[in-house]
Amino acid sequence: MTLKRRLAMILAVVLLAGGLYGVGRLGMAVQQDEETVVEEEPIFGHRDTLYLWYTDEALTDYLNSVAVSYSEYQDEVRVVPVYTSGLEYLETINQASLQTEEAPDLYIVSNDSLEKAYLAGLASEVKMPQGVLPMEDVLPGTAVRAVTYHEKQIGYPFYFETSCFLYNKTYLEDWARAQLEAQRDQELAEESQEQADNGNVEEEASGETEAVEISEEAVAAKMEEALPQTIDDILAFADVYDAPEQVEAVFKWDVSDIFYNYFFVGNYIDVGGANGDRSDSIHIYNEEAIRCLRVYQHLNQFFSIDTKEISYDGILQDFMDGKIVYTVATSDALSKIENAVKEGEFNYDYGVSMLPDVSEQLKSSSLSVTQCVAINGYSTRKQMANDFAVYLTEYATDDLYTRTGKLPVYAGGSTYDDPNAAAFLEEYHNSVPMPKMIETSNFWVELEIAFAKIWTGEDANDSLKNLSEQIMAQVLGETYTEEYIDVPEPVEEGEEEDIGELEGEGEE
Repeated sequence: MTLKRRLAMILAVVLLAGGLYGVGRLGMAVQQDEETVVEEEPIFGHRDTLYLWYTDEALTDYLNSVAVSYSEYQDEVRVVPVYTSGLEYLETINQASLQTEEAPDLYIVSNDSLEKAYLAGLASEVKMPQGVLPMEDVLPGTAVRAVTYHEKQIGYPFYFETSCFLYNKTYLEDWARAQLEAQRDQELAEESQEQADNGNVEEEASGETEAVEISEEAVAAKMEEALPQTIDDILAFADVYDAPEQVEAVFKWDVSDIFYNYFFVGNYIDVGGANGDRSDSIHIYNEEAIRCLRVYQHLNQFFSIDTKEISYDGILQDFMDGKIVYTVATSDALSKIENAVKEGEFNYDYGVSMLPDVSEQLKSSSLSVTQCVAINGYSTRKQMANDFAVYLTEYATDDLYTRTGKLPVYAGGSTYDDPNAAAFLEEYHNSVPMPKMIETSNFWVELEIAFAKIWTGEDANDSLKNLSEQIMAQVLGETYTEEYIDVPEPVEEGEEEDIGELEGEGEE
């Protein structure tokens, strides 16, 4: 059977099933009347063997199954997934490209490595096959920016990682119900007192005042109201929350890892512009970022967390043990919690929402890393590799999450019917892609060090200024000095009155 006939049959079957391969997604221009189906030449029409390299062993079974499905769809192409160590990954790809016939034609790599790959000739500009919608029309803007380098798209976004707000839904539901019951009892007491004051002693004595049932809708609405929109909301909740005995912390997260801290400053620090590829667009030291870091430092007074004794895995385990109400988590938490549920080791409901803003005035933005599929510039089968990359990243992602725990960038399948997974996708839309610039590759380590110092009491203004001067000196190749920004410390509650009294005494 010819490839063209096979594609026509596959297309017909999928269309009859109301499936996903319609005009726009598969990209075949289809015209139907009562008797005929006319299609253009198939998009994927090449012959040869493709080698796909990857470094995450969790993808092995999934990639093998995609390779099989692609060979059924395109029976003249064989795809061979090759698991490779992530150490010196690009260097290994470069050596293989020059020395062996089984070098990767395409490979999975994080977006922050794309500049290095492109400059080494290991990543080519990619273009959607004719008839397939451009990335901008089907993918989040964050994903497109993640793979864009100097106005060229040099990879296909595949799956992503970012951080979200994880909360114990059972605790919130119990709290919401208790709040509503207390409010109801207060209203009944006031009503009873009013009747007594009006001389309705018999009705009061009968004790037959009927309690109003608390509806599930009311509880859900109260829970929604309780979800913090800002860091101040978390502090306010902590002040009034009557925690169960097993709860050790209302809010606890891995303050030692920049990936879980970055949202505090992500909206106000610019490293490389929108696409993370411009050395002339670096703005680290500014008033808003200083204020955000001061809020971060202030949290140490409420949530004492020792940076030397915590880990993300430990905090996630504490959450699953019911010791924490709120935390910051990456998407791996979803599969870990679901596995714990199956094993009977997690006895609560949970939920995921977007990270809270720093304050009503200071917005937050998390950090994201996008794993992409790059086409090796040394491959002699670039067009064929390009076609398979499109298939892998858009057409074969429906069971990516269920089989690997990875959240696909393409949101056309059923993965995001799960509201918790959908919350991660929403946060991804709002996130800052990891920059690609080689000159700033150490920025994240240095920012993490700055966060650690600020958490333990060092001045936020000075720490951020020093960091900016260090990064700018790297980029410019010469000493750089920031002009000091005088940002007054916020006046604590009650201090305004004291200041006013002192000023009054001075005038006398």
